[in-house]
Amino acid sequence: MNAGCVILACTLLVGASSGSKAGQPLKPPCRPGFSQNFYTVIVSRDLLHGQSILKDTTLSSERVKFEDCQRNREVCFVSSDPNFSVRPDGTVYAEQEVGNLSEPVQFMVTARGLHDPHIWETTVKLALAGHPHPSPFTKIGIEEMLSRVWDSPPRVIKFLRKHQRGSSANGLRRQKRDWVIPPINVPENSRGPFPHMLVRIRSDQDKDVGIRYSITGAGADQPPSGIYNIDPISGNMFVTQPLDREERASFHLRAHAVDMNGNQVENPIDLYIYVIDMNDNRPEFQNQVYNGSVAEGSKPGSSVMQVTATDSDDSTTANGMVRYRILSQSPHSPIPNMFTINSETGDIVTVAAGLDREKVSQYTIIVQATDMEGNLNFGLSNTATALISITDINDNPPELTVRTFSGEVPENKVNVVVTNLTVVDRDQPHSPNWNAVYRIVSGDPSGHFTIRTNPITNEGMVTVVKPVDFEMNRAFMLTVVVSNQAHLASGIQSSLQSTAGVTISVQDVNEPPVFPVNPKMIRFEEGVPAGTTLTVFAAQDPDHFIHQTVRYSKLSDPANWLKINRTNGQITTMALLDRESIYVKNNVYEATFLAFDNGSPQASGTGTLQIYLIDVNDNAPVLIPREAQVCERARPNSRINITASDADADPNIGPFVFELPSFPASVRRNWTISRLSGDYAQLRLRIPYLEASVYEIPIIVSDSGNPPLSNRSVIRVKVCPCDDNGDCSATGAVAAAGLGTGAIIAILICIIILLSEYNKYCLIFESCMVLTKINVNYWQTVAVLRFEIIFFIVGMVLLFVVWMKRREKERQAKPLLIDPEDDVRDNILKYDEEGGGEEDQDYDLSQLQQPESLDHIINKPTGVRRVDERPVIAESQYPVRPSLPHPGDIGDFINDGLRAADNDPTAPPYDSLLVFDYEGSGSTAGSVSSLNSTSSGDQDYDYLNDWGPRFKKLADLYGGGDDD
Repeated sequence: MNAGCVILACTLLVGASSGSKAGQPLKPPCRPGFSQNFYTVIVSRDLLHGQSILKDTTLSSERVKFEDCQRNREVCFVSSDPNFSVRPDGTVYAEQEVGNLSEPVQFMVTARGLHDPHIWETTVKLALAGHPHPSPFTKIGIEEMLSRVWDSPPRVIKFLRKHQRGSSANGLRRQKRDWVIPPINVPENSRGPFPHMLVRIRSDQDKDVGIRYSITGAGADQPPSGIYNIDPISGNMFVTQPLDREERASFHLRAHAVDMNGNQVENPIDLYIYVIDMNDNRPEFQNQVYNGSVAEGSKPGSSVMQVTATDSDDSTTANGMVRYRILSQSPHSPIPNMFTINSETGDIVTVAAGLDREKVSQYTIIVQATDMEGNLNFGLSNTATALISITDINDNPPELTVRTFSGEVPENKVNVVVTNLTVVDRDQPHSPNWNAVYRIVSGDPSGHFTIRTNPITNEGMVTVVKPVDFEMNRAFMLTVVVSNQAHLASGIQSSLQSTAGVTISVQDVNEPPVFPVNPKMIRFEEGVPAGTTLTVFAAQDPDHFIHQTVRYSKLSDPANWLKINRTNGQITTMALLDRESIYVKNNVYEATFLAFDNGSPQASGTGTLQIYLIDVNDNAPVLIPREAQVCERARPNSRINITASDADADPNIGPFVFELPSFPASVRRNWTISRLSGDYAQLRLRIPYLEASVYEIPIIVSDSGNPPLSNRSVIRVKVCPCDDNGDCSATGAVAAAGLGTGAIIAILICIIILLSEYNKYCLIFESCMVLTKINVNYWQTVAVLRFEIIFFIVGMVLLFVVWMKRREKERQAKPLLIDPEDDVRDNILKYDEEGGGEEDQDYDLSQLQQPESLDHIINKPTGVRRVDERPVIAESQYPVRPSLPHPGDIGDFINDGLRAADNDPTAPPYDSLLVFDYEGSGSTAGSVSSLNSTSSGDQDYDYLNDWGPRFKKLADLYGGGDDD
């Protein structure tokens, strides 16, 4: 052996470390040791042919793989056979020249840790690949071999001399190769007797001192314990029971020699025991039944499947070498031997042509596996079943059962099956090789027919998809071709029987009359008188070969405006046609009529007549809305937007003309109307104040028809007092609604009646309480409280009535020139900004006209003047304007007024004292005496001098110095 152990770094050890990479599943816990308990190394025959195995010649590409879980363990490999060794990477190689390997060589490899006491073992067996065994084994030959091994005299094994060749740093000593003990061979399954002596262990010093012998290791004092023992005095080592190589193929024991005091007298020696394999295991198939398949028509040599059997015996000997053969084939069609099997690999292949699924769809093969390299006399056998299915190919084209098919179909029918085409296909049913596809190749240029495949029967259903007309075609001659969904296999020719003719006869039926134009559209003005002929709505009978009479009737006439002549289909009116009727949609009125013949059975058809009604101006416009409300005092937003609605159509609708009637005169005096656009106008108060009430304002609106139509419509306007937001107040709404004193008294009487009824029921209830002796004082208190509530309610109602009457009197009084809420005295008011938008543009052009009379000025009391009134003196005449000026001459009117004002010496501003408002007795204006700052000298206006030149005039008048 080598002088020292081979030390392997962790990176040189063969095997995977424990743990796992990130993201990979965890591996099972790592167990240190060899990956296998038994290695078989097959040496190629070429390695021995014509030469010897030289030193350092690699014998196997397989390596002895050792797993080191700690990744820092120092391990050395030691071989029990001096002729072979193991490299640090686990490769087995020859240490010296070897003449041949006629017999398998078996030895043990031990792995030892240098820093721990662990020892791992494995067995390596070398055999020549394909080396023929000696003459076939016979039962007598096997027994003789076992007897030779079993009955041979036991060897005497002496302890080695204590020679050393240096020492390692850790104290381990390696023995010389000459001192290696040959292995001990023990056949498995021995019948005994037991215990059976194997060898004798002795020491050269047993003559000088008393020696005690012992053995340690797996099989002795370690599990499985008790298989081997030794006589401590004689050194005889025994095996105590039969061995099973398949359970454990080798043992590594260590023999010890000590004196009577337990002191070691010899170095321990290693004992290697190998179990000789016997053929005691049958080959076992991995599956009892194997399933394979091959396509029909496959060529010889096509692979079918593989069967595999394993033998637990030694695979390097004939005991574990399995061979396969086919015992039987069923059925024997077309020949008994359609398949063969590779005796070593178990591959089954076809051996002959002629596989036809339509004849044989499945074969049953019985396969036998025999060890002893297939020796039927001494080998053990086992069988399995191989089921070989023959897969289908499209080698049979579909064939129509007859060359001509026939059928008939009524005209004007669709989705009707005319006839069924039957077909025969010997391929596998309901597969693409069997499914039929039908095509019409001629005889139907208009596409009246199609052929659908019945998925169950594979028949072709000739179906009508487009109505046929007996008057156009009385019969059809179709040519049909059938094929498979899958293409035919290579080399297969299509049969002539895949083409057939189909004759289809068309049956004549009584067809209903048909209106040539349906629906039919005509145009007429609305309002045509009754009895007017509109059109002739006649139908035609498509049955040209049968003479039949067509009659007509009305089917649908929503407004009952029309009638039809029963014989010729002439349409006349029975009433006025009104475009604005609810039965007219989008100017079109629809009516349906029925045409029927006298055939058997009778047939009828329906036609629709559409009448487009041309509009005439027969509807006057009406106003929307019919009710509105405004504030009793004129405000910028107190306007009513109105529009006109006309049931007619363009051009008999807008633009509309809106105007107020001349009678009654109060309408034009209190209200004014102005048109905003062609369809919209605006109604608003013309005077500053109008008493709260409900007014009916008539408005005349005219359309743009030729001739135009006018309508006098009335708008109910509720005038009411408004709050700051311009909304009617609650009290104002009541007053405007006309809730007078009589209504309020009626409401009060109803409340008193209800309270009296309530009092009556309470008195009855009190009487019941007295009869039941309930506390009377309590109910008296309740009664007093009830009357107090009644009086309180009556008082509140009366107070409300008095307040309403007072409000009514205030409204009837003459209003102030300026609303108290809008009083500008001693205030700074923002009147408006220039360019204010819509309100600047919203003005009544009629206000630009000259006053028609001066009565309202002359009749005023003396001394009461308005700021916008001129003095009552002789003055030049202003140009007279009509009451309703046309918007087109407004500019002329303004220019004329300007020239008149420039030439009139009395026109405002007047060169005299102007009275802005009357402040004397009887005036509704408040006192402005607080503005007379000159009446008191305690007011200091000197600060006006600090306000700049614009206030210099005021500073001179009021600030500093004495009054003039």
